[in-house]
Amino acid sequence: MERIRAVLVDIDGVLTVSWKALPGAASAMEQLRGAGLRVALVTNNTSRTRAAIASRLAGLGIPVDAGDILTAPAATAAYLREHFAGARCLLLNSGDVQDDLTGVTLVEEGDADVVVLGGAGAEFGYEALNRVFRQLQRGARLVSMHRNLYWGTEDGLDLDTGAFLEGLEKAARTRAEVTGKPDPAFFASALAHLGADASEALMIGDDIESDVLAAQRSGITGVLVRTGKYLPETHRAASGTPDHVLDSFADLPALLAELAAGGGGTPQR
Repeated sequence: MERIRAVLVDIDGVLTVSWKALPGAASAMEQLRGAGLRVALVTNNTSRTRAAIASRLAGLGIPVDAGDILTAPAATAAYLREHFAGARCLLLNSGDVQDDLTGVTLVEEGDADVVVLGGAGAEFGYEALNRVFRQLQRGARLVSMHRNLYWGTEDGLDLDTGAFLEGLEKAARTRAEVTGKPDPAFFASALAHLGADASEALMIGDDIESDVLAAQRSGITGVLVRTGKYLPETHRAASGTPDHVLDSFADLPALLAELAAGGGGTPQR
């Protein structure tokens, strides 16, 4: 596998759905490790810390540790420390990720300097969203960990933050700074973490826009899988074309072997 030396892997919809391992995911990950590839799990998941994600995946037989995982909350913390040091931040998120928000001042009462949106859930009710709206009206900045419209569960697709974010942006006449995928800085951070150039890296995900095409714009080979949130109509209507399309993550080792042998890989269709 001389061409691709580093692999970026989405979690939700690629390795797992509703935190249940997809068929062949554990075996494929072991094959990547055995081939000496550098692997990072890059996720917009905002409900669990890196340590909790690593523990859950290890329990599913997927060989990773917390140091292999790059999350939107961790990227958000780095962004806030750099651009809004000492700012009072109001967090609206489903799940507890405070351990990954090191160096960030979170407030529950009073005015905030920055509103931070994580993943959507029951917490995104009218009262909470209206409070965010009023903070934005009085001049608070808006930072969002991602702008995904939905995500895949074993029961189907569930609404995510992007469905609420666009309305807040329009109502408050502002634009959010997005810190997770598809932000180019997120991919740059992952490459730096692995010590790899974009030309020798591959990104595999179920979100054609935020995972695959965003990675390709950063010079990374993009692979779309037909699992998780994948929808044929979204694929057809996408703003670009993936480099490769696979039925699942289990097919990735075979694609990498084909690329290493000089083949063209799985045709896009």
